[in-house]
Amino acid sequence: MSTTGEYERFFPYEEPYPNQRSAMAEIAAALDDERDVLLEGAPGTGKTLSALVPALEYARRTDKTVVITTNVHQQMRQFVEDARAITREEPLRAVVFKGKSSMCHIDVEYQECQTLRDTTRTLVDKEEERAELTEQAEALLDRIREGADGAAEARSAVTDELDDIEDELEELREGNICEHYYNNLERSNDEFFEWLFSDVRTPEEIYEYAHQRQLCGYELLKEGMEAVDLVVCNYHHLLDPNIREQFFRWLGRDPEEVVTVFDEAHNIESAARDHASRTLTENTLEEALGELEDAADSRAGPAENVLSAFLGALRETYDGAFGFGEREQVGEEWYDLSIANADRRDDLTLAFLDRYEGRGIDAEVDLALQLGRALDQAYEDAYREGEATTRSECQTLQAAEFIATWMADGGELGQHPMCSVRRDAGTDEIYGRAELYTCIPREVTEGLFEEVHASILMSATLRPFDVAEDVLGLSDPATMAYGLEYPEERRRTLTVAAPALFSSERNDPETQSVVADVLTDAARFTPGNALFFFPSYSEAERYHDRLRSRADVDGEVLLDGSDVETESLRQRFVDSDDAALFTSLWGTLAEGVSFDGDDARTVAVVGVPYPHLSERMEAVQDAYERAYEDRNGAGWRYAVEIPTIRKTRQALGRVIRSPDDFGVRLLVDKRYTQASADMGKYGVRESFPREESAELVDVSPEKLKFAMLNFYADLDAYGGEPPQP
Repeated sequence: MSTTGEYERFFPYEEPYPNQRSAMAEIAAALDDERDVLLEGAPGTGKTLSALVPALEYARRTDKTVVITTNVHQQMRQFVEDARAITREEPLRAVVFKGKSSMCHIDVEYQECQTLRDTTRTLVDKEEERAELTEQAEALLDRIREGADGAAEARSAVTDELDDIEDELEELREGNICEHYYNNLERSNDEFFEWLFSDVRTPEEIYEYAHQRQLCGYELLKEGMEAVDLVVCNYHHLLDPNIREQFFRWLGRDPEEVVTVFDEAHNIESAARDHASRTLTENTLEEALGELEDAADSRAGPAENVLSAFLGALRETYDGAFGFGEREQVGEEWYDLSIANADRRDDLTLAFLDRYEGRGIDAEVDLALQLGRALDQAYEDAYREGEATTRSECQTLQAAEFIATWMADGGELGQHPMCSVRRDAGTDEIYGRAELYTCIPREVTEGLFEEVHASILMSATLRPFDVAEDVLGLSDPATMAYGLEYPEERRRTLTVAAPALFSSERNDPETQSVVADVLTDAARFTPGNALFFFPSYSEAERYHDRLRSRADVDGEVLLDGSDVETESLRQRFVDSDDAALFTSLWGTLAEGVSFDGDDARTVAVVGVPYPHLSERMEAVQDAYERAYEDRNGAGWRYAVEIPTIRKTRQALGRVIRSPDDFGVRLLVDKRYTQASADMGKYGVRESFPREESAELVDVSPEKLKFAMLNFYADLDAYGGEPPQP
């Protein structure tokens, strides 16, 4: 059992916040009981250290490795800073890991890299074998000179073996090898590892160190990961089962010897869904059929039967799915078309079964898989031996694997068949893809949480915990929530009774006028910058344009968008002292980005930012409804309501990041007010945690200016004469 003194010795600062101390104690107790943890902590209250400190102490005491992971770049940088701070208090072997693509010095694909690595390793092994045989031959020559019996015969056998190895070496040198990895194997790397563990090094620092010395930093990092105390990495190293298996092997750890810490854990659901969904494009099918034309193999015919029927069915399906004028709307982004049916298999499967004319789909798909594996091995051998300059990917194997999965799993609960199309920028032609969309992410995450020793999931917006448990497949986790412990008088959360911004009412001129007036007052009465979030970039642009033309808005009015370089816009905003920034709540500024102190004083969420109710969202709702049929309304709650409130709470958390900070948080839509109790499932006030909803203060649109003026004036925030209402 750990004690407070034991785990706090890892704490890198003088004194934890009271909430941090409580969280660390609770997490330490949960880990001692070998339980997972769900931790919600308000923004800026030190969740990372609250989780990391007891996890590191527990891991050291029980011989485990801690893996902390995020999908937000800024958080990755914060992890590095926290780990560096800890190393100044306690010895800590930590590595920060990124994928090969960001660390490769010669810019090759993953499969090529693996082949180069194997070939280079074989070359070095053969060179070492040659050196040993050469030494044996020289020793035997000495024995021949001494007249030893059998020495000449033995030396002859050794030299014959040397000749064979020289031939092998010549072939290997004519093949493809990686000079950087060769240098790794040929040199002593003690200096690198001494440098690596003298601090917490970023992948960029490792890349530069290795590049200067013509080494492969990626492979050196993998070699140095074994049995370290802490690894910082991206989500995909844990959420992708194949990568996870390799990742734990590099750590030299079995899964039960690993404690995982997930930051921004409310994002695990969507990230797991992305990792689990599978796609097959029309182009891949065409390339696979071209591959089969050149394959002198009896399995090529059966494989062609399957792949050509699926390609024809895909084209037939998306052609038939277009509505009037819909084809002309297709651009360079994937455009979804509906193919699912409630009472039978999807239209693509039905078209495939109708077109297929072979001797049995299962048998011929299996033959296609066999041939695909054989072709893939042939590509591997050709690249390894230098007969090809690149390592080709086997399109037949990719297509056959997808079709096998489509036929086996396409009708299962939580697997939704999709068809999408997009326009090729070069030819202006439309082409399609099939997709098996995974609706229920616990199919990915449940296995992970079962196999590792324990997991800590932390976020500022993880509640309600029962939903997180169901969605991610956690069993009886310890749950803890810590709100803002900063002075309540330094913040105000106002719910503005503006019209409900339902999609059907957003174009109403009177509604737009009311909202524009509210945002004008919010900008005018903020002593500094104001940050406005909307359900979409188009809504952000609408109100940006209205405020930009108003004479009573003095400061700079900035607009974010899907095609805007966000970091430079953010920097321009925080460098200002009287700007208003308009952005989408579904963009990159709504979470994982801090606006500390004067960077932003007022934040507003305009409307209830429900996700676009696409077929995918409807499929997720339906899957949750069916999976949790004993919970009334689980589909809407799990798929729409809770993710929306989490997004809203994330946006509100962009301001008030420290005890000295202050600001106003606005929810602009009557669905947030007390009157929303009469609006059924569309009233969202009660979806907030109880202590947060208790802070919500209703104001009418015309009274907002007075509420803000009074709050900021009481704090003497205007630094002079406040604006006149």
